[in-house]
Amino acid sequence: MNRALRLAAPVALAASAALLLAGCTGGDPESTPSPTAAAGECTTAPSGAASESVKVDGDFGQTPTADFTVPLEADELQTTVVIEGDGDATKPGDTANVVITMFNGTSGEQLVSQPATLGIADETLLESFRAAIDCQPYGTRTVTVAPPASLYGETGNESIGVAAGDSVVIVADVVDEYVEPEAEPLPTPSEWTENVPEVTQNGDAAPTITIPDAAPSTELQLKVLEQGDGATVADGDSVTVNYVGINWDTKETFDSSFDRGEPATFTTSGVIPGFGAALVGQQVGTKLIVTIPPELGYGTEESSNGLGGHTLVFYVEILDSAAAG
Repeated sequence: MNRALRLAAPVALAASAALLLAGCTGGDPESTPSPTAAAGECTTAPSGAASESVKVDGDFGQTPTADFTVPLEADELQTTVVIEGDGDATKPGDTANVVITMFNGTSGEQLVSQPATLGIADETLLESFRAAIDCQPYGTRTVTVAPPASLYGETGNESIGVAAGDSVVIVADVVDEYVEPEAEPLPTPSEWTENVPEVTQNGDAAPTITIPDAAPSTELQLKVLEQGDGATVADGDSVTVNYVGINWDTKETFDSSFDRGEPATFTTSGVIPGFGAALVGQQVGTKLIVTIPPELGYGTEESSNGLGGHTLVFYVEILDSAAAG
């Protein structure tokens, strides 16, 4: 499925998530730590002279500063608690909101400072980050000094300014427990009767969709082109569809499962709200067209995929539906 249709990822180190992942040394923005990954045992590291020498200043939960003598080196991973929290201790399997700030141990330069949602004892995370947050009480700030062997190895990570042989200082604020937000109920589309695009079928190929020369609707509206007689799609189901996505304003196709040669499968809650709402309550075998205003698509502001602020039109063929497992 094309990434354009997906919801944005939940809170995680957006542009530098892969910096935290075991086996990663680059900054792939599509890689995110998984709070649901299988948890092992808590990783701990002893306090030592290097980690105790780092003086941290700044409000808890915000970007701190760190003062230390460079180059700061350690033969082994060291973690020191600089603010002891009074909340419940995190435990394997928990998911926590944290603020991670990284400094180059050779130069003292700040490298990264961003909030993240991370699993406790998540074995997909690098050891240094696990040692910084695992089994600490909420409200705790730690300083971890990570030698190269426990972080990016002999190659370093040039994408953020860590050369081979550089140690890294990690300041971690374990803020609070992550609570999955309640999903907003999907809106109900109204019947689309005016300025409906013309749809011309082309056999197994993508249909031709002609957007009229008119202002787009400001509401979520849907027209059933062919009624199916299969199972009814429920909210949260895993649905398989063929679809074409068109930007009403530019009249250009921005996405098409037909062009990729295979249908897409996803949950109704895993796509933009207007698309999910168009599927719920429909039967397998149905062909429909839906117009989605910006607030139910990619928002009213400009977005990285170029679709923010635009009215979208989707032609959809519902091929299958099943309860998400």
